[in-house]
Amino acid sequence: MTMQPEFGTFFLPGPTEVRAAVLEAMVHPMIPHRGIAYEAMHARIVAGLQRVFGTQRPVYLMTCSASGAMEMAIRGAPEGPILSLVNGAFSERFARVAQSCDRATRVLSVPLGDTPHLEQVQEALVNGGMHGKTFAAVTVVHSETSTGALSDIRAITELAHHHGAMCLVDSVTGVGGTSVETDAWGLDFVFTGSQKALAMPPGLAFAVASEAYVLQANVSTSRGRYLDVIEYEEFAHRSQAPTTPALSLLFAADTQLATVGAEGLTVRWARHAAMLAYTEAWVERVRTSGVGIGYLPRAGERSPTVSTITLPDGLAALAIVTRVAELGFVIGTGYGALRESTIRIGHMGEHSVATLAPCLVAVERALRGN
Repeated sequence: MTMQPEFGTFFLPGPTEVRAAVLEAMVHPMIPHRGIAYEAMHARIVAGLQRVFGTQRPVYLMTCSASGAMEMAIRGAPEGPILSLVNGAFSERFARVAQSCDRATRVLSVPLGDTPHLEQVQEALVNGGMHGKTFAAVTVVHSETSTGALSDIRAITELAHHHGAMCLVDSVTGVGGTSVETDAWGLDFVFTGSQKALAMPPGLAFAVASEAYVLQANVSTSRGRYLDVIEYEEFAHRSQAPTTPALSLLFAADTQLATVGAEGLTVRWARHAAMLAYTEAWVERVRTSGVGIGYLPRAGERSPTVSTITLPDGLAALAIVTRVAELGFVIGTGYGALRESTIRIGHMGEHSVATLAPCLVAVERALRGN
């Protein structure tokens, strides 16, 4: 029998570490997914997620990875060209999903580690458009997991609306770890995955669509079948899912959301902000001591859930990650073009400064060749 390692050793940027009680919830006996017990659980999960998303709208419980919700966002988006803001691998995925759904797509790229600045977005919206049409939607990643950069989705949404476009938001490593106010900020479509800051097992996506998004999607002819936002909307009002849900994963979600609710969102966000601040101070201390590491994103634009650390010449990411594993902790290499030049530390979910500190001790040992 394989024993679960002691909590506090797993700092991958996703999936994140899951508490034993949440894992144990998955062995709950099956229940009819069209029955009263399921509907009660579905309603509890949605109520918990509505608090996390800052919304009164239904939250869709999707049996897929967050990439499924990403495709749903595109398929139900208003007709017309799409402006994709790309500052890393996952925002690039958003653009490719749009293109694969036969949407005319213009990419606004910024350097890895940066965020799309409002002046750039404004210029693209004013001077852009394609085939004689203005942009119908903007895609943006809130917390770019490949770079650790945090974009201002509230301001970008306001700018998109000013120019008549909807804003589609990937907050996969944002929701649950930092403030997301779906209704107050007017987000048109926002989604996350279960395995990130919410600290649940992988396999679920959660999404919210604004009433305006749903109304216009109702006349779309390209919504598809499995990812039809209108069908999800209709079933959500009955505390149901359109297709057979992943019951075991939902048992886990039900258990974990009770913990999230008991902690309180303000406290949860503060805990993640404290982990970011602790990591920032650690990077600065190690850097000034002679090990040439640094933060990829600039100060003020760093995600509170994942830190991407640049390495000096001569240090390979895989070697550092391997040595850290020997010391008992799991972190990640860089992603995509940054794979060998950076390491990534996921400090989210149920972690705290107390669990993060020993991990950073191990990372420092690896960086110093100890």
